[in-house]
Amino acid sequence: LKMKKLTFAGLLMVTTLTFSAFGQVKPGLANNHVTSVSAGSVGVKATRARVIGREPNTANTPVVKNAPEVVTYRAAPEWGNQPLKGTDYSRVQSDAPKTPTLNHAAAALATAPNSFESAAATQVYRVGVGDVLDIQISQNRTRRSTLFTVQEGGLLDYPLAGSPLAVAGLTTAEVADRLRQQIKVFNNPPVAVKVRDYASHSVTINGFVTAPGVKTLRREAVPLYVVLSEALPLPEAVQATIIRRGKAPLNVKLSDKVAAATLIIAGDVIRISAETAAPSEFFYAGGELNSPGQKAFHSGLTLTQAILASGGLARNAGTAVRISRQGSDGKLVTVEHNLASIQSGNVSDPILVKGDRVEVRAR
Repeated sequence: LKMKKLTFAGLLMVTTLTFSAFGQVKPGLANNHVTSVSAGSVGVKATRARVIGREPNTANTPVVKNAPEVVTYRAAPEWGNQPLKGTDYSRVQSDAPKTPTLNHAAAALATAPNSFESAAATQVYRVGVGDVLDIQISQNRTRRSTLFTVQEGGLLDYPLAGSPLAVAGLTTAEVADRLRQQIKVFNNPPVAVKVRDYASHSVTINGFVTAPGVKTLRREAVPLYVVLSEALPLPEAVQATIIRRGKAPLNVKLSDKVAAATLIIAGDVIRISAETAAPSEFFYAGGELNSPGQKAFHSGLTLTQAILASGGLARNAGTAVRISRQGSDGKLVTVEHNLASIQSGNVSDPILVKGDRVEVRAR
């Protein structure tokens, strides 16, 4: 009887140890793939899944109480479930449509001179002839210059790439990608390309500005006020005329902040002008004056003011001044005034009317 009890106790102990051992088995981890995770508390599950970048399986499966929850990695299609250490960014593919070439971008902008719809052009620069590119390869440490100029025809002669590459119209990222594909001495080298000197995109500005001439753009398109900030308009400047090939000239008031944001593209000519509103009323000055001729009239204009507006008295001028005015019958009525008496204050300065003729007599 004692032997039977001992045998039964031994079997019970072995069974208990076996169940206990199975209960302590952790999910298998192989090749960075997670097959299952034991579920403790809800809070612990959520925190652990969030930290290691895993998401619960949301499939419509039956809910089993106290069953372990299966979780999976968010697998990137390019690398599967492999670790992302040392990521090769050259393999990343974009689903965005390809950006048009330089000519296509300029043509698209030229279709809307008042409100350019392609606002992205202010964020993009496409390489052109004359630009100097700084090309760096981390695997190729050299004392030689890393600066290369885009030559005529839009070609880039980079020694490690073999034959010259056509790069005109490409962004610096696209140039780097082409170089990466052409360079064979390194295995998929990391290439960085920057524009050191901008030369291919230029506009001309002249007129009432402090610094006229050719200005270089660093984007496919820039707002007008950016070009003006470099050209420094004079205080009397009020209007910009944008001349673009194939389009009618566009006049922009500099005081209009919205219009001043009109986009400028390579090849534009900008003419800055002052206010040139032609007067609608005149008087006429002649005789011994430094600048005789037709002069602008304004209400309240006096004789002495008219003489000053005509350049002042000439060397041979006398004191006699005639003012001729057309009467209602069409005939001229002439009145002579003594300029010395007017200047001394003995006689009031006569007021002119539009169309008056002022003649200063010689002495």
